[in-house]
Amino acid sequence: MTSHETTDTIGTRGAGNRPFPLEPRPIHVPGDVLDDLRRRLELTRLPDDVGNDDWRYGVNGAYLRELVAYWRDGYDWRAAEAAINAYEHYQVEIDGVPVHFMRRPGAGPTPTPLILTHGWPWTFWHWSKVIDPLADPGAYGGDPAEAFDVIVPSLPGFGFSTPLPGHPDMNFWKIADIWHVLMTRVLGHERYAAAGCDVGALVTGQLGHKYADELLGVHIGSGQKLTLFSGDRAWDLSGGRPIPEGLPADVHARVVALEKRFAVHLAAHVLAPSTLAAGLSDSPAGMLAWILERWVTWSDNGGDVETVFSKDDLLTHAMIFWVTNSIGTSIRTYANNNRYPWTPSHDRWPVVEAPTGITFVGHENPPGVRTDQRVEHFLGSDRAAWYNLVNLAAHDRGGHFIPWEIPGEWVDDLRRTFRGRR
Repeated sequence: MTSHETTDTIGTRGAGNRPFPLEPRPIHVPGDVLDDLRRRLELTRLPDDVGNDDWRYGVNGAYLRELVAYWRDGYDWRAAEAAINAYEHYQVEIDGVPVHFMRRPGAGPTPTPLILTHGWPWTFWHWSKVIDPLADPGAYGGDPAEAFDVIVPSLPGFGFSTPLPGHPDMNFWKIADIWHVLMTRVLGHERYAAAGCDVGALVTGQLGHKYADELLGVHIGSGQKLTLFSGDRAWDLSGGRPIPEGLPADVHARVVALEKRFAVHLAAHVLAPSTLAAGLSDSPAGMLAWILERWVTWSDNGGDVETVFSKDDLLTHAMIFWVTNSIGTSIRTYANNNRYPWTPSHDRWPVVEAPTGITFVGHENPPGVRTDQRVEHFLGSDRAAWYNLVNLAAHDRGGHFIPWEIPGEWVDDLRRTFRGRR
C-alpha cells in the first residue's frame, strides 16, 4: 500500500545511536532560478498606495517597496542557504509524495523522536529557533535526558516538498498519514512525539487521533476541532453569524479586528486558490505582499514587524516559497481541507486520545478574555473535550508563529507535555 525510497546507510546516527537510514541532501537553489528572480524584481511594477499609512487597505506600499528593493539589492540567499544547511536535509518519496525534511540529531544515547509540523505561511525554517534546545537540552540549561531527535518536514506542496502534480487533493489529514509512514516505516520508530502549530496543529491532532497508540503525545499551538474546515462556510470564522448586540465597545472592536485578520485570507484560499496562485506565482513582489500581510497582522509585533522578523528573515521564508514555485500548492491545501473533509477513524472520546499539551498566546486571546483566563476559557469550551489534555499553558507574549516568537516558552511547554512519557 505504501512505498518509500531510501538510500544506503551513511555515518549519521539516529535515536539510540543507530545508523540513520537516509543520505543527506543539502539544499541548493540553481543559479538560473536566482537570476530569474532578480530580473523579475528589477521589473516590479507596484500600484499607487495613497492613504494607507495605517495598513487599513492591506500591505503598506512604501514598506513593500522598501522590502522589494532590499530583496533585489541587499538580500543574500546564499548566506541563508548556508545557515539552513548547517542542519541535515533529506528527500524521500512516500506514496508518490515528495517529502523534504530537516533534522537535528538528538544528543545522548536515547533521544525521543519528535516531528514538528509548520503551518501557512510558515516554512520548515520557522522551527529553527527551537530545534537546537530540543535536540540538545543540556547545552541550554535543560535536562540531557529530555533530548529529542528532531524531524522538521516541509508540508507536501510547500517549499522543497514539491512538485506535487499527482496529488491535487492534498490536505491535513492525508499529510498525517504520510507523516506516520515517514516516522514509522521510513525512519523505523515504533513510537514518537509530535508537535505543530496553525495547520500543523491539525496534522498533529490527526496523528493523535488516528495513531494514538503509536504516539507518545502531541503538543499544539491551538486547540481547534479537526472539523475546523468542514461545512459550507469554512471560509468564514463567524459562520455567517452577526456580531452579538450589546457587547462592550472594546470587545466589539476586538471581534471585528479578529475577523478582519483572517477573513480575506480564508476566503481567498478556500474559495479561489488557483485564481490567486496565478498572480502570486508570476510576481515575487505580489507573492511577498500576500504573505507579508499575514506575518504583519498575525505576529505579536506592536506595530513593527521587524521586531519579530528582520528583513532577512522575511525574505528567507519568502524565498522558500518562491524558488520552489510552491505558493499555489501551499494555498490549495485550505480548499482541500474543505473539499475533502475530515472524517473520524473511531468514535471514542476524547477524539484525540494521545496525551495533549497546548500553548496559548496573548495575541490570539479571544475577545474579552485575558491571558490569565485563557486556560479556564478553553476548558469551558466545546473544544476541550476533543483532547486528552495533560498540559495547558498561556503566555501574554507571542502571536501566531509561536516557536519563532517565543521559542523559550514553547520549548518549556513542549518538554513539560512529554515529561514522564518517553
